[in-house]
Amino acid sequence: MQQIINFVIRNKTFLLFLLLFILSLALTIQSHSYHKSKFINSANFLTGGIYESANSITDYFGLREQNKILIEENSRLRSKVLNSTDSTTTANSNVDSISYHGTYKILTAKIINNNYSSSKNYLTINKGEKHGLKEDLGVMTSKGIVGIIDNTSNGYARVLSILNTKSRINAQLKLSNHIGSLVWDGKTSANTVQLIDISKFAPVREGDTIVTGGQSTIFPQGIPIGTIENFILDISGDTYTVNIKLFNDMTNLKHVYIIENLDAEEIKQLENPVDEQS
Repeated sequence: MQQIINFVIRNKTFLLFLLLFILSLALTIQSHSYHKSKFINSANFLTGGIYESANSITDYFGLREQNKILIEENSRLRSKVLNSTDSTTTANSNVDSISYHGTYKILTAKIINNNYSSSKNYLTINKGEKHGLKEDLGVMTSKGIVGIIDNTSNGYARVLSILNTKSRINAQLKLSNHIGSLVWDGKTSANTVQLIDISKFAPVREGDTIVTGGQSTIFPQGIPIGTIENFILDISGDTYTVNIKLFNDMTNLKHVYIIENLDAEEIKQLENPVDEQS
């Protein structure tokens, strides 16, 4: 307290000037409309700038929560699309407007590890058995397929990447429905996979879209994969090997959707019946 008193005594002349200056400024602003309007505009500009900066900071720190909300909303919308029974994939439909048939459940997850530089690549996601995940569930992003879950723990799951020489997924030409197998030869880049066993009678053209074929319980028909870069006729002369440029950038993945076919077990039991006891 004594220090404050000493400060006032030492600077009494300046403080008196400052007080009189503020008082005269206030009286001037109060009694002159022009000065008053300028002051209010300046004050609004200053406080507006402060509020805008504060709001920007708040928005930045709220991005994680907003991103989570958007991902969950996208999951619900994608689930509705997958379970749509009102439309089918047509030759004239766009990649972003493909609809699917079946009963599917969609979960979201985040990739915590992504390998893409070896011949047998895997991804790890932050969801596992306690979240309802199990083997043979399809994994995709909004752009296309990523792989298939092949191992799970309580809180995590491993995904067999499409960039794995062991991966084999049913796929087709979107425009003609000719079926083949999507594989990776381990030699091409992380943005290119191969579609094999395509009939030589198929109308294969560069730039055409490749989608999932739907002839399994893992992926529904019509999920985008990529576009045809080039193709060659195999030695046998009966089939094509087609190089596919992926829609996904497999080196830059973060959030994924897990697809569960709720009818998968029923279909498997029907297709692989247990031999009756004699």
